Amino acid sequence: MSKSEMQSVRGVHINGQWLDGMGSPLSLIDPVSGQPYATVSTADVTMLDDAVRAASAALPGWRSTPAAARGRLLERMARLIEAAGSPLVQLQMQCSGKPQAEAELDVADVVATFDYYATCCMQQALFSQEVQLPDPAFAASVQLLPVGVVGLIVPWNFPMVTSSWKLAPALAAGCTVVLKPSELTPLAEISLLKLLQEAGLPEGVVNLVCGGGETGAALAGHPGIAKLSFTGSNKTGQAVMHSAADRMARVSLELGGKSALVVLDDADLPQAVALAVAGAYFNAGQMCSATSRILVQQSLYPAFLDAMQQAVRAIQVGGPDDASTGMGPLISHAQQQRVVGFIHRGVAEGGRLLCDGRLQAESRPGCFVGPTLFIDLPGDSLLWREEIFGPVACIRSFRDDAEAIRLTNDSDYGLVATVVGSDAARSRQLAEQLDVGMVWLGTPQLIFPQTAWGGFKRSGIGRELGPWGLRSFQEVRHIVCNSAT
Repeated sequence: MSKSEMQSVRGVHINGQWLDGMGSPLSLIDPVSGQPYATVSTADVTMLDDAVRAASAALPGWRSTPAAARGRLLERMARLIEAAGSPLVQLQMQCSGKPQAEAELDVADVVATFDYYATCCMQQALFSQEVQLPDPAFAASVQLLPVGVVGLIVPWNFPMVTSSWKLAPALAAGCTVVLKPSELTPLAEISLLKLLQEAGLPEGVVNLVCGGGETGAALAGHPGIAKLSFTGSNKTGQAVMHSAADRMARVSLELGGKSALVVLDDADLPQAVALAVAGAYFNAGQMCSATSRILVQQSLYPAFLDAMQQAVRAIQVGGPDDASTGMGPLISHAQQQRVVGFIHRGVAEGGRLLCDGRLQAESRPGCFVGPTLFIDLPGDSLLWREEIFGPVACIRSFRDDAEAIRLTNDSDYGLVATVVGSDAARSRQLAEQLDVGMVWLGTPQLIFPQTAWGGFKRSGIGRELGPWGLRSFQEVRHIVCNSAT
């Protein structure tokens, strides 16, 4: 889709048909230039009702489809995504301003997720199994059944990726879906749904309703939705949970993070700096797993500061069309202003700027903020404690492993952490005392579909990916009988 012409896109898909939405259209903004490049039609309340009814009507047929057949469809989907890899990469770059390498990782992640859940559909134990009882006079079995019609509300920072993390297991489980993309990046989900159609998905199994926050709120509160899976901010996640509570709907919430990267005194310095840069500035820091609190042991702290500053200043900020770009723009002017406001606040709270990303915001069009690096922030600073969702990292030192654990766990969030050190046993011992859902030991932030994703405390409820992601879309039914029957 060319940026030189305004595109008009249908953003409503109900029961196998693409429709002109009756709601207020969305204007999509190119984060590199700051200019509009497309309009997308949206669903009104009536169309949302129609989408839920279509999913409800399709549910009996889809949940009775053998799991192996559902898996074959997911495998076809993975191959179609592979075949469409180049245009999908370009679409990710267009929607988000991502550098090409980041967009390529996104598409590969989508393929891996559909492939993984295709293989899950071939494992009978994930859908039913016998239960061993202590009394030989009785026999029991457990069935893992689709929860029903599910509402999926996905964010803008990893369009298509987060959707695949929800869509693939929901379809594998036998659920039908109403998907609400972010109002900032809906073209990714529109393309994904077109590929699902091409893969042979029956009509009504997945329905799509583009729109703003009011559309998401209406979906969250719809009485026809049995389960809501939401990824986004804590504030919106709380609203989703309140709405679901009124009718006891099931929820999965993947929310914020304020994660730590711990650099031990025996760490390899170049490796530690590389992991710190990637953890803080990948996707322009717009990720819930950003390790924006960097903790460095005192003896290594001076050398780390020098090397980190050099690495951060070497990051090339620009659009995806420039091959030298190492970090792209933020998603919107609103996000840009929010992040710049955080930087102002950090200075006011006594932090010392080593690298100031505000210069990028002031000197070029679009939604840019450069990589920003703070030291000397007090422990109660908002920048140290709250998610910024932008390229802002804060560094402080620690004395010993006990203090590193205390500082890491001194957070309202508990999504991820990274530990960098040469002593594998020491690193693992430290990792096992961190209150987070995922710890990387000396590795980049690799996320495999076989491993669970989610966190402790305010970072959310439930898990995505792995068999846990499938279970989140299943209900449990046991059957107990006389062993003779």
